[in-house]
Amino acid sequence: MGVRLLVLAVLSVALMVVDARFSLLKPARSQMSLVLMDAYWITDLPGRLWEGVASQFGSRTELVAENEKLKTENLLLQGRMQKLAALTEQNVRLRELLNSSALVNEKVEVAELIGMDPNPFTHRIIINKGERDGVVLGQPVLDARGLMGQVVELMPYTSRVLLLTDTTHSIPVQVNRNGLRAIASGTGNPERLELRHVADTADIKEGDLLVSSGLGQRFPAGYPVATVKEVIHDSGQPFAIVRAVPTAALNRSRYMLLVFSDTRTPEERANDAAQAQENLDAQGGGPVIPATVPKTVTPPAAAAATPAATPAAPAAAAVTPAKPAASKPPAASKPPAASKPPAAQPAARPAAKPPVTAPATTGRQE
Repeated sequence: MGVRLLVLAVLSVALMVVDARFSLLKPARSQMSLVLMDAYWITDLPGRLWEGVASQFGSRTELVAENEKLKTENLLLQGRMQKLAALTEQNVRLRELLNSSALVNEKVEVAELIGMDPNPFTHRIIINKGERDGVVLGQPVLDARGLMGQVVELMPYTSRVLLLTDTTHSIPVQVNRNGLRAIASGTGNPERLELRHVADTADIKEGDLLVSSGLGQRFPAGYPVATVKEVIHDSGQPFAIVRAVPTAALNRSRYMLLVFSDTRTPEERANDAAQAQENLDAQGGGPVIPATVPKTVTPPAAAAATPAATPAAPAAAAVTPAKPAASKPPAASKPPAASKPPAAQPAARPAAKPPVTAPATTGRQE
């Protein structure tokens, strides 16, 4: 019995080492997730049943009060949405002026928390969206208040998310008040983040909102990350100690959003924007050119004026009337009438040269 226990212990340790060092067991883990999915659903069933029973037996007074509160909040949000719509349209127009193709609103998908990592030294959660739902590695995850983390492991129907407060996680941020850039790192405490290597003379103070800067090409820019809670200045140290509280409810949120942001590089965005602009110019300029060309060609006065203006033009003018028939010699009688006003000018002598070119044109007709 003791030998079997020892063999099983050695085998367990060997499997853990192989799983931690290599990716040989990743297919097996993906297949095991299909089995564990049913276990997650069964363990979550009592909570779902309790929520259903509680919602059925809720008092009418509470429902009426909640309805009135939601109506008031809806009215306030609609008022804010009107201003937000104007700002969004203004942002779109400014991006068009800058020839930028960056997304204004990212595509999102709702996911639900179904499990947590039991290891107390890691902050990871499991959500019910996986590779079959289009989730990718490194995809940002946020809740109603701010960023929560990113996807670090994919399975067919589930994914594992690394939270911002994990000790191995860092995110580039900037102070929303003045744009000061910094790096926010996890501390292992679900209620605290630290800003590393912030100069002691930096303009940062308690209450500043930290938002994602987008410089890491992983998280979209502009989402709330944390609020500065404490700034400690030490005259003997080159860097200040800055502690912040995450805006997202990392240990309370049950539903979250997966952000499908634009994964193109800046060069690809610029090329796509230039190509789109060229297509737009081609579509907008196509109908205009045919409308303007006939207006310049139809007047015969312009065709008659060109032979007298330049000596080279009569050659082209002499060729075009020769194609229809010899019935347009009467048209040659009109140019003298049109050339009478400039006859007093010294430019009348060069007009004698067209007869020299006339034999050449008649030779072509022969």
